[in-house]
Amino acid sequence: MQPRGRIVVGVDGSAPARAAVRWAARLARRTGGPLEAVAVWDFPCLFGEHGLVPPALDGFEPERRAAEILDEAAADCGLTLSRRLRAGPPGPALVAAAAGAALLVLGNRGHSTPPDAPLGTVAQYCLHHAPCPVAVVRADGERTARADGARISP
Repeated sequence: MQPRGRIVVGVDGSAPARAAVRWAARLARRTGGPLEAVAVWDFPCLFGEHGLVPPALDGFEPERRAAEILDEAAADCGLTLSRRLRAGPPGPALVAAAAGAALLVLGNRGHSTPPDAPLGTVAQYCLHHAPCPVAVVRADGERTARADGARISP
């Protein structure tokens, strides 16, 4: 069974997210459903003498970088898609973006997840809280660990 409505794909520029965009684009072509790419940005804060304060990072513009990632995702999928830029923690922002969607598509892990971890915290959050089915996509060529510890190809 394939979704017939809007497909939302989370993008962060990581290899699994790029694979998720390509996978979601193939599904959108088959179903004729609209595809929406969502990038989430959040300005990091540090705990200082006066509570939480944003660090002084010259030239660091997370919103601009998130917009660039959306542009890269659009170019990578070869399909017209709508783009949404959201601010806040990624898990809750992606769950909110998926409201009313037929499917939420995510990479299995982002930039901050260790390479040997099979699933990142954002994907875990979305699996538990999304208002629609969630598809989790590994990076192209990524290997999968079996329960007995052996490695198998995708």
